[in-house]
Amino acid sequence: MRLTLLSAAGALFAAAVVVPAGAAAAAPLPDAGRRGTLQLDADALRDVGVTGVQARVVDDKGREQVVTSGVADVRTGRPVPANGHFRTASVTKAFVATTVLQLVGEGRLSLDDPVERLLPGVVAGNGNDGRKITVRHLLQHTSGLHDDLPGFSSPEDFYQHRYDTYPVEELVARTMRHRPDFAPGKGWAYSNTGYLLLGMIVERITGRPWHTEVGARVLRPLRLGQTSWPGLSPRLPRPYAKGYQRFETGPLIDVTENRDASYAGAAGGLITTTRDLNRFLRALAAGRLLRPAQMRELRRTVPVPGVRGQVWPGARDGLGLFSRPLSCGGLYWFHTGDILGYKTRNGVTADGRRSVVVSMSTVLEDSAEHMIQQENAASALVDHALCGAG
Repeated sequence: MRLTLLSAAGALFAAAVVVPAGAAAAAPLPDAGRRGTLQLDADALRDVGVTGVQARVVDDKGREQVVTSGVADVRTGRPVPANGHFRTASVTKAFVATTVLQLVGEGRLSLDDPVERLLPGVVAGNGNDGRKITVRHLLQHTSGLHDDLPGFSSPEDFYQHRYDTYPVEELVARTMRHRPDFAPGKGWAYSNTGYLLLGMIVERITGRPWHTEVGARVLRPLRLGQTSWPGLSPRLPRPYAKGYQRFETGPLIDVTENRDASYAGAAGGLITTTRDLNRFLRALAAGRLLRPAQMRELRRTVPVPGVRGQVWPGARDGLGLFSRPLSCGGLYWFHTGDILGYKTRNGVTADGRRSVVVSMSTVLEDSAEHMIQQENAASALVDHALCGAG
């Protein structure tokens, strides 16, 4: 399962690539007109090897700019839909964090609540101690919990296991078989397991599944009718661009139909569109979803170290969103999403007035070079769009 920026190919990526500071904030392109620059950036992603790209920018006057590049199906050559559905992967975490922070604002939960109080006996064993891990630690990836989720290492592995499902309790139990990466609050490491636990906490507090609560608190109030939880369905709603994967070995393969979402859960299971995701990011940044106290907590950040810090120079992690500097000054807020066949990059200015979402229907993991090329081209698109060049 590809829920994070670094997956099975991460060791290769970390060993082979060090991104220079500022590499992601590419120099502005020659003036080609507002729409032209966005199209050039989308075409640059296509030229790296991404089969299909859709990008949508909403500016400070609420005007939308939409471009596509490549094809939705390499066999038929049909065009990429301008607002096609895609697996949003880890961007789901921003929806879950918003829901958790709303519960905090209502007094039903505290950021300092230990996991043991909320989920007795769930986080225990091999040095894992739910008494010492708080809700804030889970939200900010500072719990120290080791990530251990199912994955696919090859086309053959994918075809054999594409329809497997895993109960969330089983996934959490996999993590408990490992010792923590560090003591709670004493480091930073991206943890999908932390958000699976947050989904369990939401259900424990509200009596409803996390996705039902997200629907009631975020999707319906914002009228995000194209964002959904697929459950056990392996398919996407129409229209969509097919998702393709280049593993470390093997050819480009169609991975559109699978049950990744069934065990990605609260860590990465939602499906959305560029229109819905822009609307969500702008509403969140503008303070329409959280009370001021919870917005301040969301924006209390810690540095992002290691390979992610190299790939995203200057990045810091809040509670469900990251921040990065813009080449034109200031910073933006974002959450990435990586899952089989789909990669999502996005950003919103701090005041929520300008946002961008780009969905790529290919994940390139065949080489460190291709991985970093795709990441840098997507970062450049986001930076240009938010700086007014896109």
